[in-house]
Amino acid sequence: MNIVLLGSPASGKGTQADLLCKKFNLYHLSTGEVARKLAEKDQRIKEIIDSGKLIPAEEMTMHVINFLSNEKPDLKNILFEGFPRFISQFEALSNFLITKGDNLDLVISLDVSQEEAIKRISSRRVCEACGENFNLITKPSKFPGKCDKCGSNLIQRKDDNEDSVKVRFEYYENNTKELIDYVEKMGKLTKVNGERPIDEIQKDLVEIVERVKNEQNNN
Repeated sequence: MNIVLLGSPASGKGTQADLLCKKFNLYHLSTGEVARKLAEKDQRIKEIIDSGKLIPAEEMTMHVINFLSNEKPDLKNILFEGFPRFISQFEALSNFLITKGDNLDLVISLDVSQEEAIKRISSRRVCEACGENFNLITKPSKFPGKCDKCGSNLIQRKDDNEDSVKVRFEYYENNTKELIDYVEKMGKLTKVNGERPIDEIQKDLVEIVERVKNEQNNN
């Protein structure tokens, strides 16, 4: 099955996406990772990301579809983290999958307040080598300043600051809300409160995914 996991900035969707992918053996497509790979080769995209803004919608859709075609051509059992953000992207991705004989089965919205996002973002750290995410409060590394996965240094991203979070949060509220309302009317949306401990949220998400899988198996 293919899942979309949406969430406001610092909602913890990256952490939850990792856990779901391990639990259900899903391919994790993070648009943040795709964007950062693009930024390594494109100064314009790097400047967009560093300013806390998003790559233009149509352009990002093209990059994601190209990435999928190269990295996951079978298009099955994918978890899309943070994409699509707009109705146009949702429709473009859905149509692309349908032409390949697949579909989007479930959309989950994991949200937190702006105040909570700002508090979390100041504690977020990322591995400079492999991109693994940590949080000094909710998901600390075993060894301070070092990645549990590869042992490289943990850094704070340039866009992980209060002003940048406010810009991203406002952008999310003004744009992604339309997509959430749209998907909710389709009956594919499940909302989850992100202001809880990681294990509580994960338990709910696992139950949601298992329920949808069981429904599909019974049809």
